[in-house]
Amino acid sequence: MRTRSKLLHALAALAVTVPLAAVAAAAPAQAVGPALLPVTVTNNTGRGEAVYLYVIGINLNTNRLGYVNQGGAFTPWPAGSLPPSPAPDVAIGGPGNGGATTVNFPRGFSGRVYFSLGEKLKFFLTPDGLVQPAPWASGDPNYNILFDWSEFTYNDAGLWLNSSQVDMFAVPHAVTVTGASGVTTKTGELLNNGRTNVINGIRAQAGWANTVYTRSDGTVLRALAPGKAAGAGLLSANYLDSYITSAWNAYASKTLTVVPFGDQPNTKYFGRTSGTVMNFTNSAGQQVASFNKPSSASVWGCDGDLPAPNDLVKGPISRTLCAALNRGTLGTVDTQPSTNAAQFYQNNPTNQYAKIIHQNMADGKAYAFAFDDVGNFESLVHDGDPRAAGLILTPFGAGGPTTPPPAGGGQALISDWNGKCVDVPNANFVDSAPLQTWTCNGSNAQKWTAVGGALQAQNNKCMDVAGGGTANGTPVQLYTCNGTGAQQFVLSGAGDLVNPQANRCVDIKDWNGADGGRLQLWDCAGTANQKWHKG
Repeated sequence: MRTRSKLLHALAALAVTVPLAAVAAAAPAQAVGPALLPVTVTNNTGRGEAVYLYVIGINLNTNRLGYVNQGGAFTPWPAGSLPPSPAPDVAIGGPGNGGATTVNFPRGFSGRVYFSLGEKLKFFLTPDGLVQPAPWASGDPNYNILFDWSEFTYNDAGLWLNSSQVDMFAVPHAVTVTGASGVTTKTGELLNNGRTNVINGIRAQAGWANTVYTRSDGTVLRALAPGKAAGAGLLSANYLDSYITSAWNAYASKTLTVVPFGDQPNTKYFGRTSGTVMNFTNSAGQQVASFNKPSSASVWGCDGDLPAPNDLVKGPISRTLCAALNRGTLGTVDTQPSTNAAQFYQNNPTNQYAKIIHQNMADGKAYAFAFDDVGNFESLVHDGDPRAAGLILTPFGAGGPTTPPPAGGGQALISDWNGKCVDVPNANFVDSAPLQTWTCNGSNAQKWTAVGGALQAQNNKCMDVAGGGTANGTPVQLYTCNGTGAQQFVLSGAGDLVNPQANRCVDIKDWNGADGGRLQLWDCAGTANQKWHKG
């Protein structure tokens, strides 16, 4: 699970901080990837405005805030003042419709790539650093500009790059990374007519119409995330309160179990509500954390009453609670995090913003709230040995896939132990086909696409635990995709492929290293026959 570090946006919050993608990185290992990583920005918007790019953030080697030019050279910001003074114009000319522009990320840099259409962004400097655009405030100088951003970190542990909708949904864009193997991973792509569907879907919800802002010339600029909209008086500040109270009170009479680490199924915390406070104990019965019943604002922002320090106990519990409250599973799903997307957003009221954005993503993934990465539902690409990356500004109108990823896409799942791939026998994509390991051959029988927490093959078939079983030895098979917990799998950073419903790992049965070795569930033991990586 990644943690999140807030970016400071408003004039009162002055300096750029390490973005969401950055804190995914572990301690630096041996340097991999080029010193300058080429990142190609492609314009498929169908719009005719000029595009401007900005690469801003923090030099991780010097902790200096600054910007990067097209060639990848870093320059610190000059001193600012109070009131804030205009920042230098550091815009990079972007691609016209149908074109592409390549910029370079220097290794050891973390920040944002902004892209604006039709007009340059206006940045300002204070003595503490850069003032970020805050278009949820009507007085912000960028209020009437069509723009958006992605967040990234590129360091010795690789590249993390995500398309973010945490604050607003504005310019649709996908992100890609290509590793040393030549395999390219993509996420963040909307379905056909996705932007229009998202905007119209949000606007149609009772009480949400004012969260969508349209410029005087008729251009729909953005839909604000609920926290930003509520803060600006455009959505009820108490919108989620009734659900929060119901979910919180549910644990006055039953226990909430939080298993925050997919690769550590035996690390559990137990929550019970007393009054308005939920107290958590560990497996030894020791109290380890307490949380006041959160306000709607705390849930939207994953802060306030849900503080999430970068520790190994309170922070992970808080992130799990925040994700469950945003997705509407707290109170009804008593072991969290829930990774069954079919259970999400069923409560009333619910986070309509996150629900509608996820529904319109080709792979079901988005960063629609701060801890949308809980359970790996975020629109993020990562490679520990990257060779190139991309940002694709996608169509505002018709364009994009009409269904989830097409047959033939996806990546191999490879055993660390014997180098063989998870395989559908004889490429026979039928229900109950037992999955096996086989010499990697690049065929469609060995390609898997992450869709809403499931691993999808062809013919709408998914990796599945036979009969929804949870016991050791339960076969892992292929079955029609159905959104159940039997089809949810999380590949942890440690290489464990975990079925959260069972809290068990995908295991090569009987250590069979030959072609045809069958797969099963087994207690996660950290053994080599349970270790996997994407290829």
